[in-house]
Amino acid sequence: MKKWYESLFENYAVKYDNEVYTQGTLAECDFIEKEISYNKSLKILDIGCGTGRHSIELSKRGYNLTGIDLSSSMIESAKKKADSLSLNINFKILDARDLPFNEEFDLVIMICEGGFSLMETDEMNFDILKSATRALENKGKFIFTTLNGLFPIFNSVKDFYQSNSKEGNSSCSNNSFDIMTFRDHNIVTFTDDLGNKKELKCDERYYVPSEITWMLKSLGYKKIDIYGAKLGAFSRDDKLNTQDFEMLVIAEK
Repeated sequence: MKKWYESLFENYAVKYDNEVYTQGTLAECDFIEKEISYNKSLKILDIGCGTGRHSIELSKRGYNLTGIDLSSSMIESAKKKADSLSLNINFKILDARDLPFNEEFDLVIMICEGGFSLMETDEMNFDILKSATRALENKGKFIFTTLNGLFPIFNSVKDFYQSNSKEGNSSCSNNSFDIMTFRDHNIVTFTDDLGNKKELKCDERYYVPSEITWMLKSLGYKKIDIYGAKLGAFSRDDKLNTQDFEMLVIAEK
């Protein structure tokens, strides 16, 4: 039986590209470029690349990209878009928990819950961090975003989703946040690219900064910085607070 995150991204590429949360790509790539000092000799791995929005934009800017995703339909869409732009990007269908790479990349990015925090157990989520770390060269950098566990303690996740919804996009309802596990159980309703209406029971893990810091330290990262993650406005000046739905993590080996 397929997991909810597998069903969600099946035949969903066009709709996904129109979702509110995918509209910050250009500015997010500006930030990523700045973080690697515009060094186009570096190799970049995009985990949970989806339809390839960050990979394609960075490739257009002259960077060497490999994009991986669990969804065959998302990878197919990414390949078609890259081909139409004559971009040479290595897109692969792979499970982020078990990547075949060993110290091959200078930078790993995982933006907009690229797998991490969607898994059904904490161990599986940690496997993604371990897999990403193995893929990194010594002195490499890991940039990712994840759900901020401080947010649901002080705010309503349901209200956040409702205020950020747009007609024609997916909607989230029946939110139930468990303070013992820091998991939000909800129901996502959407119409896929084939016109099929779907309703999925979702289970997403929120993390507090101290958890992320501990996990990354246990994986050998020497420098770990955590900030607020505003859509299309990543910045080291954005101090994380309880109103940030996501946090931006920058870790260096």
